[in-house]
Amino acid sequence: MSKRRIALVLLLGFVALVFVGNRSWSTPDEPPLLLAHRGMAQTFGFADLTGDTCTAERIHPPEHPYLENTLDSIRAAFAAGADMVEFDVQVTKDDRIAVFHDHLLECRTDGRGAVRDHTMAELRRLDVGHGYTPDDGKTFPFRGKGKGLMPTLEEVLTAFPGKEFLLHIKSDDPADGEKVAAALPPERRAKITVYGGDASVAAYAARAPGARVASPAVMERCGLRYLATGWTGMVPAACQNIQLHIPESYAPWLWGWPHKFVERMRAHGTRVVLVAGDGGWSEGFDTPADLERLPEGYAGGIWTNRIDTVAPRLR
Repeated sequence: MSKRRIALVLLLGFVALVFVGNRSWSTPDEPPLLLAHRGMAQTFGFADLTGDTCTAERIHPPEHPYLENTLDSIRAAFAAGADMVEFDVQVTKDDRIAVFHDHLLECRTDGRGAVRDHTMAELRRLDVGHGYTPDDGKTFPFRGKGKGLMPTLEEVLTAFPGKEFLLHIKSDDPADGEKVAAALPPERRAKITVYGGDASVAAYAARAPGARVASPAVMERCGLRYLATGWTGMVPAACQNIQLHIPESYAPWLWGWPHKFVERMRAHGTRVVLVAGDGGWSEGFDTPADLERLPEGYAGGIWTNRIDTVAPRLR
């Protein structure tokens, strides 16, 4: 046998070993983890969305009475079947941790200016449903109904003991990460994943060693190293005890996707959450048609903006 033929046989054998080692031969017999983005929230279209878009001014006609990031919306999400709820936090002028999405108040509320320029007492007086409209300002179905509904992190933790959360620090300020770490009791950190900007998450992780985190840098570091070495079945240290938000358009390129990849990450304390599209915005699996795109038997996490629609079909 010629040297060229021997090399070809060895190459084909190597490729076969890699294929076999990364193939998911069976499907897990367990349901996926359902992550409700912002609790039970009003949804909106993603077309032409930019970082400056006021999404409250482009909501779909309301199908439920809940406003994002409120105690009622979190409670409704868990009642609908969520395993984990995402909520957003901002640091206030008096160093409280407010549960609210936007940096500025004008879009959703009847307030003005930045959240961090107001005390928690001032934020309490605002109507968090003031700016929502499904018809370009003709009607405001939640105006006057959100007064006093902006909670604190402490209130969320008290209202939902033992529940799983994804906490989003809405800044990239290291000081904010440190303040969130100080506000989270150590006994709650095991069930709370913190994500956000690279600097704020790094500061949080330094103050809360061992806590599960996610940030663009954390996920990119894990992804690149896994792409380089995952064909061997090894999981790099950068992929241990974190949360990975995997866009569905990139997922098929991961070694062992879907089942073996999820199993490998889980064995190293890492949770995998599949998000819809390319991950550019907070797109989720929100409709029956979206769910048809999920891999058969998928048992990782699923990001959804419509837990009330998705949970009954996946449970």
